[in-house]
Amino acid sequence: MNLNQQQKKAVEFKDGPLLILAGAGSGKTRALTYRAAYLIKEKGIDPQRLLLVTFTNKAAKEMKERVNKLIGANLPWAGTFHGFCARILRIDGQAINLPKNFVIFDEDDSLATIKQAMDNLKIDNKLYRKNNIKACISAAKNELINSLEYSQLARGVFGETVAKVFREYQRLLKEYQALDFDDLLMLGVKLLKESGPVAKKYQEKFQYVLVDEYQDTNKAQYELTKALVKKWRNLTAVGDFSQSIYSWRGADFRNLNNLQVDFPDLKIINLEQNYRSTKNILDAANQVISKNKSHPILKLWANSQEGPKIRIFEAGDEKEEAAFIAKEVKKLKYKDCAVLYRTNAQSRTIEEAFLKIGIPYVLVGGVKFYSRKEIKDCLAYLRFLVNPKDKVSFDRIVKLGKKQLDKFLEWKRPTYLTTRKILEKILEITAYLKRFDEKDEEDLERLENIKELMSVAEEYSDLNEFLQNTALVEEGDSIKENKNAVTLMTLHASKGLEFKNVFMIGMEEGLFPHARSMMNRDEMEEERRLCYVGMTRTKENLFFSYARKRLYFGFLGSNAVSRFLGDIEENLLESINDY
Repeated sequence: MNLNQQQKKAVEFKDGPLLILAGAGSGKTRALTYRAAYLIKEKGIDPQRLLLVTFTNKAAKEMKERVNKLIGANLPWAGTFHGFCARILRIDGQAINLPKNFVIFDEDDSLATIKQAMDNLKIDNKLYRKNNIKACISAAKNELINSLEYSQLARGVFGETVAKVFREYQRLLKEYQALDFDDLLMLGVKLLKESGPVAKKYQEKFQYVLVDEYQDTNKAQYELTKALVKKWRNLTAVGDFSQSIYSWRGADFRNLNNLQVDFPDLKIINLEQNYRSTKNILDAANQVISKNKSHPILKLWANSQEGPKIRIFEAGDEKEEAAFIAKEVKKLKYKDCAVLYRTNAQSRTIEEAFLKIGIPYVLVGGVKFYSRKEIKDCLAYLRFLVNPKDKVSFDRIVKLGKKQLDKFLEWKRPTYLTTRKILEKILEITAYLKRFDEKDEEDLERLENIKELMSVAEEYSDLNEFLQNTALVEEGDSIKENKNAVTLMTLHASKGLEFKNVFMIGMEEGLFPHARSMMNRDEMEEERRLCYVGMTRTKENLFFSYARKRLYFGFLGSNAVSRFLGDIEENLLESINDY
């Protein structure tokens, strides 16, 4: 086996609870798959008695394929937490009075059922948004709190409203013989806790349980693993405190600490040798993450070359930043490059710069800027204003509400208004922004996108010119995507990936770290982990860029350079402002 000393220790660990703390690029998938192969081939464990759990179907599929390639064995019980729970509930759910032929509702089905529950209770869906209520119910279920317990905990008008909807929603799910995604985990735990015979069956069956990305588990997932390993206590958990960036989804990196409480004989093996990045990148990443105080930090090291210094570009504004990135990318192989940003709205200037000089790109985990629903809605109002015969735009704004349409049609546009002022006025008279709730993560992103559209509008005093520009960009969007393309994505979406060249843009206080995290220590530490994740995606070349002034969210701002750049020693950095 081609493993380093620490990986070998982890793979050949005998029995009992094991925590593999695996740093970025340290070969954790390799360690986990080799351990599964070792248990089957060397220890003679029946693959049926080995459970391998991860977070995505893609990761589970990759691990299955790797084990098969290593020893020709199939892993019949490798999959996601949700998939595992669905499977045991289908087999044994009757023990907790679950019908055998239950259906699983996806996100849209769940939201439609919540809307139905709100209608049944005559709750105004303009006052309370179904997405927010769904998020509260989801968070409760992930904490293993049922609708009755929630009612006892609920405080304030909103909390009590959620509690009512929660009870009615569960009643409807029961009537429809349906489970939502969060029910799968919650009822999986309930099944193992309330049915002795079923718990005994699975605890006996799974002699070894291997769990990937343990820092991303929530309470339900933690309790599920704990219940499954009760008999044999052969748990292998792989995780990294420094790559915990999903607290807003309920993930809790403290579960790595909880393991040490629940398993006092837990063996911890650190994987700190990195096989991905150059020494300079690792030194810089270590300097950024070491400022966090609430969790252990792995010190990554490598046998690789020092590599080029980390390059920093100071732009006059966001257009100059985008032009610089386009110019640099042009010199490289497109598929080896990724542009990472903190918020989706930042993709807009990069997309436009790339389209201008014909650089193909793929937008991961998001919709291209001008294809986003809220942007198309705003543009529909403007297009109809310019051309009242535009039926497509008219049909779109009709769907946004009769009252809003009447107010819009009554409004007479004064000739002296700039493009931005026209857009602001339309949003005001149609009360379009009231559709969004600033407390909702997705809505906040939509509002940020609309503010970014304001930034574009600011640049075009003439409305026709503005619409012509957006139409040309949209046309560019529809160019067939090509495999040799630059990847554009948020820092959150980049986790688990690697690229030869990475550009991290918008390195300014308020943008990254995000303004919303400034006053909260835990959130600021998560921003720092996010920066660390971004930096450790890089194999060779890392570029940081920031702007002295930025027209962002419709306002011209001037922010200080991100504190994360200040954490890196100067000998690792190189300014490239001869551009």
